[in-house]
Amino acid sequence: MALSTRSTVLSLYIRVFRIAQTGAVSDSAAERRYIEQEARSLFRQNQQLTDPESIRRCIEECEARIEIGLHYRNPYPRAAYLPPLGLATQRGRRLRAQQRLRKQAKPVYLQSHDDT
Repeated sequence: MALSTRSTVLSLYIRVFRIAQTGAVSDSAAERRYIEQEARSLFRQNQQLTDPESIRRCIEECEARIEIGLHYRNPYPRAAYLPPLGLATQRGRRLRAQQRLRKQAKPVYLQSHDDT
């Protein structure tokens, strides 16, 4: 990891914990704990990344989640809505097309979350 990338990641990590401590996003202790736990788990999950492109995507996701949290004063990720025709019950090519649509519609701030 390059020195500038490392410093960017560390500054984001510190920024997230400062936001949790100051209550800029939330006033409740439960939501502050959620912010801290989410940050720890995601940063540890992505700690072993070496590909510059995947690191850049994780940085963008973190910045997007910070900005959304500060704007809406809600630490939880916003809901991701399915595209039109996103719930087809058919098989074969149509099902694969629906899965591709769902994958393309996933916003940047939810990339580290598993499909549910």
